[in-house]
Amino acid sequence: DYANSSALWEVWRAGRDWYPFVLLGIPALFLLGIFVLPGAPASFQSRPPIFLLVSYVITFVVIFFVGGPLGEEIGWRGFALPRMQARYGPLWGTLFLGALWTGWHFPHFLTSAQRGGPGAGFAPFLINLPIFFLMVMALAIIFTWVFNHTRESVFIAILLHASINTLGVVVSPLFPAPIATDTDLVMLIGVGAAALLILVLTRGRLGY
Repeated sequence: DYANSSALWEVWRAGRDWYPFVLLGIPALFLLGIFVLPGAPASFQSRPPIFLLVSYVITFVVIFFVGGPLGEEIGWRGFALPRMQARYGPLWGTLFLGALWTGWHFPHFLTSAQRGGPGAGFAPFLINLPIFFLMVMALAIIFTWVFNHTRESVFIAILLHASINTLGVVVSPLFPAPIATDTDLVMLIGVGAAALLILVLTRGRLGY
């Protein structure tokens, strides 16, 4: 009906200027991290462009619906962030949420997905967890900034989350250098630089 059509249009209009950042800017930040790390660019393994495009689109759609973003962002950005910003302010609310977001993924470090699991030893955990924590905090700042500038669009937050996760599945394997694959340092460099820039330009308000 008209009400539903109007609501869908509002969702689209709220974020239309942000789709390029969500869909192209995030991969660009990843590539920034790749080119900063010594040895990572030289490890590039080429694939046919059409293969990459099809793989990226299919993976993105699958991750969007069943890979975590759809369920998580309804909670993180749809429910928690508006309340935490109202209570603690945009910056502290975001940092508190980032800490909770890290804790949510903590069991992940006991699996091979985060270079952990049986036989991995304690050293990878001590290295990877702080890097992951800083990466998530930087991502939380970016999410809040985008969320506040898109009329609190949960849909855009889901797209942003799916874009990040798709990189790890499709793009990251193209650069198999250990410095790029053994930790989340690549992503931390890109999103960390973006988060610092956002903090400076918005003076910590993050568009709130």
